[in-house]
Amino acid sequence: MATLSANKIKFIRSLSQKKFRDEYGLFVAEGEKMVSEALASGYEVEEIYRADEIGKETMSRISNLSSPSPVLAVIRKQDADQSEFLKNITPSSEGLYLALDGVKDPGNLGTIIRLADWFGIEAIFASPGTVEVYNPKVVQSTMGAIFRKQVIYTELPDLCRKFLSAGLPVYGTFLDGKNMYDSLRQDQKHGLIVMGSESFGISDELRGVIDHKLYIPPYPADSVTSESLNVAIATAIICAEFRRQ
Repeated sequence: MATLSANKIKFIRSLSQKKFRDEYGLFVAEGEKMVSEALASGYEVEEIYRADEIGKETMSRISNLSSPSPVLAVIRKQDADQSEFLKNITPSSEGLYLALDGVKDPGNLGTIIRLADWFGIEAIFASPGTVEVYNPKVVQSTMGAIFRKQVIYTELPDLCRKFLSAGLPVYGTFLDGKNMYDSLRQDQKHGLIVMGSESFGISDELRGVIDHKLYIPPYPADSVTSESLNVAIATAIICAEFRRQ
């Protein structure tokens, strides 16, 4: 059975922290499906460790999971190329994009990446205050979608203005917006959808550069309900409605 040195174990464990992921340009993915997705993608897989080769005790020491998986991979990060996507933002663009304004919860970001993969979203843009995409909890909750969908960190007000200047719509969800089911038309299948943070919604700075303010109504419309929806659930609902049109 192969053994790992204390330094190697310490190194792999260090990748649970952002400062070391940034320093080494590496991150960790765990589980057969995740590692299989990584190997099939364009990501560079540096190392693979299997519990049946290094032992369950050692695997538990390098794992970020409460119940260690049978396999763990150390993978090189990919820097998303913002310019590659922005050059496609033209008046004739038919793509649908997401922008996340300060989403903090790793599980929410991971779920949104998975949703973007499911609904054919071109790319996900995120404010600098959004949780890092290579956070272990984000990576695991994407269920492999991280290897197919890019998250591009950028200043969202400038991004929104880029869409508007190209004549493309910018949507956002607000409690005082218009009923989504009444507002969206069948020809509205492209543009940028902005989703706000869990605690504060869409910032005031962004509100002024969003030209289509939407509201996801409860049912029945006049019922007393929860104050708001979880951002990942709201993203699922609005993406589904866009794709239904």
